[in-house]
Amino acid sequence: MLSKVVQPRRSSLFVALVAALFALTALARGAQAEALLLVEADTGKVLVAENATYPWYPASVTKLMTLYVTLQAVKQGRITLDTLATVSPVAAAQSPSKMGFRPGTQVTIDNALKMMMVKSANDMAVVLAEAVGGSVDGFADMMNQTAEKLGMTQTHYVNPNGLPADGHVTSARDLAILARAIIHDEPEYEYFVHIPAMKFGKRVTRNFNKLIGRYPGADGFKTGFICASGYNLVASATRNGRRLIAVVLGANSGTDRAVKAAQLLERGFSTNTLAWLTPSLGTVDNLAPIAAEPPNLRDEMCGPKRKRPASDEDETVAGASGENVLSMFTTPTLRPVDMIAADPAPAEPVVVYTGPTRTGAALIAAVAADSQQQAHPGKKKHAKKKGTKQKDEPQQAAGSEAASERETEKPKRVSVTVDPNKPAAKPAHPKHARAKPDASTAQAATDKPAAKPKAKKPKTAAT
Repeated sequence: MLSKVVQPRRSSLFVALVAALFALTALARGAQAEALLLVEADTGKVLVAENATYPWYPASVTKLMTLYVTLQAVKQGRITLDTLATVSPVAAAQSPSKMGFRPGTQVTIDNALKMMMVKSANDMAVVLAEAVGGSVDGFADMMNQTAEKLGMTQTHYVNPNGLPADGHVTSARDLAILARAIIHDEPEYEYFVHIPAMKFGKRVTRNFNKLIGRYPGADGFKTGFICASGYNLVASATRNGRRLIAVVLGANSGTDRAVKAAQLLERGFSTNTLAWLTPSLGTVDNLAPIAAEPPNLRDEMCGPKRKRPASDEDETVAGASGENVLSMFTTPTLRPVDMIAADPAPAEPVVVYTGPTRTGAALIAAVAADSQQQAHPGKKKHAKKKGTKQKDEPQQAAGSEAASERETEKPKRVSVTVDPNKPAAKPAHPKHARAKPDASTAQAATDKPAAKPKAKKPKTAAT
């Protein structure tokens, strides 16, 4: 009888010791610290865990909770996907990446969710927060209540978009718990997490998640980046009815996080004959939290040693640090590094627009109106006086799109052999793919950090 009681305690103690060793390893590596986690979506079984319970700045993966709380409000009947929400001055003032709409512009909850998930629009996250919670603070309270209910014990939210803020933290463990909740609690709305691209007016924006359209079976979730956090990604894929969730926090680039997530997924899907030698890590809920301060990667991500300014669409190609990680578990004919470097599979973008829900001719007219607004965003007034030089007025909010164009994704063309037995990425929900893409080039926006790496504007803990 005594042995039956002692054995579980020894098992949990062993798991805690393993987690502590991983944490010490991360501290020893210093700037190279990162968190990796791989779990089964159905059972929550942990397959890989490295620094999984180490506190981390979530950046834009915060928007997964904004999505979840908003969809809960829809399911409870407090709002609908057709409900109109108004862009407030607070929403319009958010840092890029954003849609850049002027205050007073109205969008449906449905379109705001798509813009937030595909373009990672910070202004749309605030629009949703104010529509559901009345204010950013009110919605943050709802986010924290939901996190507590789900058992996300290491998470605390301050805003709905993940821009730098004191006390805005999470962990890989908690993000995996949230991803499982989205899968299990919101199956009818899951298409929001794997939309391959969206079309607003004439501009097409691809999903920042590079696994969508490249990794066979990829079907979620969200990227994130601020200088302090590094490059974050919560991803998922399904093969033969088995779905896995991979979390990568603190990667060196947008490509690096995608490659590492793909390698984790490949490891989980592959048959490992030595699996019996690996000690069981239990379920994600039972991973032991680590009490520590989140690592601040600002110097590595945005410091002067970096060749170019970091952004969520940093095109740095993963070298040895990305290509060799877990390479022993990948297949020789389909390497993750090759899949991520390849062009994405052709996909029909989901049409988004301003104003109320429209279909048919009314939808075509709405898209045309948005296109016209893009072509003529508003005339600038200039003083025309003799002997004085003309000065441009400060750039309007919509001008942030110009920065997005400079960060346009330009994937290298790589020949890749795809296993025909592996399912392709799930397409966007047919209800929400109403228009065919035009000849415009797919644009990729940036999930830019709110704080610049200049000493003149220091940020506190979450910058």
